[in-house]
Amino acid sequence: SQGSYVQRFEEEFARYIGVKHAVAVCSGTAALHVAVAAIGVKHGDEVIVPSFSFVATANCVLYQGAKPIFADIDSLTYNIDPVDVEKKITSNTKAIIPVHYAGQPADMDSIGEIAEKHGVFVIEDAAEAHGALYKGQKAGSLGDMACFSFYPNKNMTTGEGGIITTDNDELADKMRMIRNHGQDMRYHHVMLGYNYRMTDFQAALGITQLKRLDWVINKKVERAGYYNRRIKETLNNEILPPHLVPHSTHVYMFYSTRFRTKEIRDNAIVELEKKGVETRVSFPCIHLQPLYQGLFGHRRGVLQVSEDVSDTILCLPIYPHISEEEQDYVLSSIREAFK
Repeated sequence: SQGSYVQRFEEEFARYIGVKHAVAVCSGTAALHVAVAAIGVKHGDEVIVPSFSFVATANCVLYQGAKPIFADIDSLTYNIDPVDVEKKITSNTKAIIPVHYAGQPADMDSIGEIAEKHGVFVIEDAAEAHGALYKGQKAGSLGDMACFSFYPNKNMTTGEGGIITTDNDELADKMRMIRNHGQDMRYHHVMLGYNYRMTDFQAALGITQLKRLDWVINKKVERAGYYNRRIKETLNNEILPPHLVPHSTHVYMFYSTRFRTKEIRDNAIVELEKKGVETRVSFPCIHLQPLYQGLFGHRRGVLQVSEDVSDTILCLPIYPHISEEEQDYVLSSIREAFK
């Protein structure tokens, strides 16, 4: 059974997102696995995912013995491209998992239309998008289900942890059983489940973190705005700041910049490291990971945009307390790298 803090955290998180149910679990990866299991994904099924994401987005499909089908991304937002999603749908497609990359929601209207037309589920991977808005609605309320991560690098954390949001009563009940050994009551197991519960300790942290989430987002948006201005002024658009879609908000879990070439980007990583600035390439393509190349024989050239973006992207440090001096130091270090 769940502790009282877990229940309270679920209720408060559901209210924040604007959905009926939130089901708390032990990690963002567990959230994805529980969601995919709840809709009955099994061997022979296909689930469409972006390759430009953290590996868990695709791994959760493998956990169920199904096949992740990789769709390409939009070259501006780095979110899954609905046109390519539609091309990749077959009679075996069970779901689409759009990722809200770096904290900006994917094109959910187009994805929703495709899903409805083909009768497939939409599971938002909102691991990076707590509090982001899409046409006035919160990420996490835009699909059949949505999965969040509370890993320490996120805009809110429970140490480790995750949660699934949904308006579907039946799926919510099922997910509560799956996270707790498939029990509908103690020692009565009606389906295959896992030990994916969230602890009361984590949930207590989540309750306090949720209270400061909007503050964190506002600070990050402010810090991203400063980067945007300074990149224009000092780097003369040598690197591209994140592209903002007019009808969405971006909560900047990452501040992702693009370089012209892989060589310049790789050089910048080395130079920045020398100067004590940690950066991140989020993400290397999943389809080119040794595991996926081994399983499916994917090679370079199949997802042009994802591969190009992955080769030239660099996430710069961003957090609520980063100072303008620190941000200027990061950008001047990048300027040095160009020399």
